[in-house]
Amino acid sequence: MATDRRGAAPRTMNIDIYGVNGEPSSSILTLLGITLLSVAPALLLMTTSFTKIFVVLALARNALSLPSIPPNQVLAGLSLFLSIFIMWPVLTDINEIAVQPYIDGAMTFQQAFDVGQGPLREWMLAYTREEDLALMTRAADQPNPDDPDSVPLYTLIPAFMISELRAAFIIGFVIFVPFLIIDLVVASALMAMGMMMLPPVMISLPFKILLFILVDGWGLIIRSLLDSYGGVG
Repeated sequence: MATDRRGAAPRTMNIDIYGVNGEPSSSILTLLGITLLSVAPALLLMTTSFTKIFVVLALARNALSLPSIPPNQVLAGLSLFLSIFIMWPVLTDINEIAVQPYIDGAMTFQQAFDVGQGPLREWMLAYTREEDLALMTRAADQPNPDDPDSVPLYTLIPAFMISELRAAFIIGFVIFVPFLIIDLVVASALMAMGMMMLPPVMISLPFKILLFILVDGWGLIIRSLLDSYGGVG
């Protein structure tokens, strides 16, 4: 071992990954927590129901001809809490089989990661179309997986997002149809009365809002979103 000019051994710095009882040290847990918070927005968009819910709510807002009401912050907040509600069983399973054993020192980080992705992988596979999964597999120039457990995350996540966007646009199309009919009826009536200079949106907007209130539009949309995920998770 090399020595310094005074003949003493050089001082070294040790970072303890595990504590006295084999549990992860508090500094490592803090570092992992900060890292998780930094990637949480990306995980929220790519691996949960957030994207589908937000797109459907935004399409419903545009169908009402209200481009900024409710504002994006409101839609994002509602989408976030609905996503937590839907994903709660999955998050609970991950906490029980991976997070808590890792904190208690019964698993290494790699083991906790491998075990913890199981519930999330199973949930995403349940709502991913085989066509989208085959598309991403061919795009990655990979052989067809033998079973669901052998599907890599780098093909499962984009395939899941494509399936979610497709389902969101289908729901959005169904939402648009009745409001489109109202716009066509109002535009035809204004044209028949010779009032072509009057914007049809000014006349149709109160009727669309009234229809949305009478059918409990927000409740129907949220109920359909929850039913698309089996009710709860």
